[in-house]
Formats: sequence, structure tokens, C-alpha cells
Amino acid sequence: MIRVKKYYQTTDVKLGLICLLFLLVPTGLIAQPSSFQDHPLFSRFPDSEISEAEFDGDVNYRLVLSSLQRTRGLVSPEVSERIRGDVTKIVYEVSNEFSGQDVYDYFREQIQDLGYTELFTCVGRECGSSNYWANDIFRNRVLYGPERNQFYLAFRAGPEAGISPHIALYIITRGNRRLYAYLEIIEPGGAETRIDIVDTTDLISTLESQRSIVISGISFENDLGLTDDSDLASIVNILQADQSLRVYIVIHLNGNEDIDTLIQRSQERSNVLRQLLIGRGIDGDRIIAKGVGPLAPSCNADVCGDRVEMVLQ
Repeated sequence: MIRVKKYYQTTDVKLGLICLLFLLVPTGLIAQPSSFQDHPLFSRFPDSEISEAEFDGDVNYRLVLSSLQRTRGLVSPEVSERIRGDVTKIVYEVSNEFSGQDVYDYFREQIQDLGYTELFTCVGRECGSSNYWANDIFRNRVLYGPERNQFYLAFRAGPEAGISPHIALYIITRGNRRLYAYLEIIEPGGAETRIDIVDTTDLISTLESQRSIVISGISFENDLGLTDDSDLASIVNILQADQSLRVYIVIHLNGNEDIDTLIQRSQERSNVLRQLLIGRGIDGDRIIAKGVGPLAPSCNADVCGDRVEMVLQ
């Protein structure tokens, strides 16, 4: 398991002592962050990594708001709410230095700090069978464990009823002591904050073998800003996953203007993109901005014309 060492800022004495133990871990044992991105609505628990991520579009989702029971052969909650929207599913594996209670307390504190609305929670056997939660509700066998080791929390990301994203959180410590935190994030009307669920290992491998890759999902509203639906996740994830990479961010731009104007505009766009990446925590010394206008017309991965490329230095 790749472990991300972070400090858990809290006044709780127990977790403060745990954080102190992190200082005693040799730096050589700390690996690079997971290549999956967190969902913007929530922060992961310290010293955890994403082991699975999945996205389902336009789902008629049932949010569980009570404990589970089996009636006439069917597992169902007494209280639930139907929500239609896009669903992001994230499985975090947490270091077994922590307990399920630690994880539960961390997320509840985060909910309060963010002003989210708690809808339902249960702990241990009062939630019902863990088998029901793992196999009937979440359909993920890795979430099955002893009933006494489970926590469930349903909440709404904001005070507005109905249209706000809703989140289901399930925490379980399995019989083998592996600890998991599972999130299902339901966004009515479409996932404007959809996470990048593509493992960046393949992207890094392609970049190293081909020396360049085309970055999708980025478009410019003008030469000084990106469109609202642009997503920097793929570039950020690559540069965070491999801290040794040094790259050119190359902007290609075609049009009816003279070549000098197109090169100047593409350079302005590349400079903007570099500054945005620096703002996301990437060291500016690792990025060189280049605008080539229409001077490099060859295609990479069947992507031609206006495009953003990442090229190894």
C-alpha cells in the first residue's frame, strides 16, 4: 500500500500522538501519492490511498437513511431517498495504525467544518449486517467485515435540500485488520466536479516511451483563461505521481491570423497554463511553457489542430 504521510491537525490528544509517530518514520519509506485524484468535495483521511475509483453516469440512486434489515428475502432500509445523478465511487485503504473510530471522527469533523448537513448515521451492530451493506447496497465484497467494526454516515454537501450533492460514507475494518473508507458521491444534474479516475501509471509510461502525450479536457475561453469545464487533473496527477519529471507544456494553435500572432497567442496560453499548474502546487522549475502556433502540425494519438501537449525535457 502506498502511504501518504500527512499531519492530522486536531486538538485530539490521541491523534496528536499518532502524528508525532510519523516524525519517527524514515523518509525513505514514504512513497509517492496515489495516482488517483480525490473528489473536490472531500479530503481523504491522512495516511490513506485510493485503491479503487469508479464513475457511473445518470443513476437512479437510493440513499440509505436508516439501518438495514431483510424483509421477505429482500434487504432494504426503512428510510431512504431517491436521487438521480452521476455517482462517483471511491475506496480508500487506511493504514491499520488507525481505527475505524479515528476515521469516522475525522470525517464527521470535516462535515461540520464544511457546513455539510448530516442526514443519518449509525455505528456497529445498530447499522445491521455488514454483509447487507457490502453485497446488497454497495456491491463491493471488500467492504464486508465484522458488524461491530462498521460505521455509516449519510450527508448532504450544503444546506440546500434536493439539488446539492449527497454523500454516503461507509467505514469497515475487515477480519484481516484492513481498514477501508468508502464514499459514494451523488451529484444531481451531472458531476461538475467529476474526478479523474484514470490511473496515471499508463500516462506516465506513454510519456516516457513516446516523449510526449496529448492532454485532453483543456480548452481556452480566451488567451488569458480556461473554459469552466477544463480539467487540469491529468497534468497535475502525472507531475505529482513522478516528482522527477520535468516537462514542456506546449500549446498548438491554428487560425486565419498571421503566424507571428498565432505563436504569440499560443505562448500566452502556455504561460497561463503554467501559472495555473504552479497554483496547484507544482514546482515551476519543472515546467517550461512553449507556444508553437501552427508550426508543429503532426498529430499525436490522432489529435490534430489546437491542442495541449506535455513533452519531456
